[in-house]
Amino acid sequence: MQNRTLGTNGPQVSALGLGCMGMSALYGDADEKESIATIHAALDAGVTLLDTGDFYGMGHNEMLIGRALARSAQGRERAVVSVKFGALRDTEGGWSGYDGRPAAVKNFLAYSLRRLGTDHIDIYRIARVDPDVPVEETVGAIAEAVEAGHVRHIGLSEVGSGTLRRAAAVAPVSDLQIEYSLISRGIEDDILPTCRELGIGVTAYGVLSRGLISGHWSRDRHLAANDFRGMSPRFSGDNLDRNLDLVEALRKIAEDRGATVAQAAIAWVLAQGPDIVPLVGARRRDRLTEALGALDLTLDAGDLEAIEAAVPAGAAAGDRYPASQMAHLDSEKQARG
Repeated sequence: MQNRTLGTNGPQVSALGLGCMGMSALYGDADEKESIATIHAALDAGVTLLDTGDFYGMGHNEMLIGRALARSAQGRERAVVSVKFGALRDTEGGWSGYDGRPAAVKNFLAYSLRRLGTDHIDIYRIARVDPDVPVEETVGAIAEAVEAGHVRHIGLSEVGSGTLRRAAAVAPVSDLQIEYSLISRGIEDDILPTCRELGIGVTAYGVLSRGLISGHWSRDRHLAANDFRGMSPRFSGDNLDRNLDLVEALRKIAEDRGATVAQAAIAWVLAQGPDIVPLVGARRRDRLTEALGALDLTLDAGDLEAIEAAVPAGAAAGDRYPASQMAHLDSEKQARG
């Protein structure tokens, strides 16, 4: 397994991380036995970075990871566990904002440590900034948890450059978790250069755009009622047709390199810099194996040029979230402001 370091002050992690959200929520039903087997297969392959959120399945995902690590030969110490917090849920599974108050940070952290069955979290970050709480206060509370030994590193999620600078002025930030893929390249203009200026790494989620550019999606795929992609603009109507046309253009290039579409898309993100660690949301061992194959795919300048000609920046149809969720993205508000 290749390794990368998250920023100037962050941990060393595997070059690919495993995003575990879909094992508990938002992508329809999942097989818990297969999920744990997939986490174990990832650890066996040298994947160390496991990403979750305390609101994924209302705590289920953390408990799942806790059980997987307890049963793993590698044990807790090898894994680098990244946790997002702050999202407020209701009993029907709805969303009601974010809470970044220092008292809430301590509360969320206490519950996460219990569910994970650990005495520390390696990277802790608020999922979206709370518009009613200065980011300095939220980051300051995490910094106190670092001093107490309950958290190892501070991360951020979906914030713009201005917020990055304010947060980094309070305490060292290891990485920014943000969507980045061939069809989500908004960070390139300002956010990514700011990360590099400040010595902050990037953990890129959505590198396959929630399966849309995996090469496995089809126009007639049926989505379960509890699969949030059914409300995603990029998976709807004419947008879906346009986006799948981009996938077919990418497929031709991937096949010429003896790779799958997913491997080409992941390898493209890997090639954007050694300070970027893609998170792959594999829920099954076969999908994990395919994703790991991207590490063996070396793209030269000609390959990158061909890929970006096939899927140009800004070519995707539709926003990456519904309008109600886009409104919570500090990264988008700063870019559009």
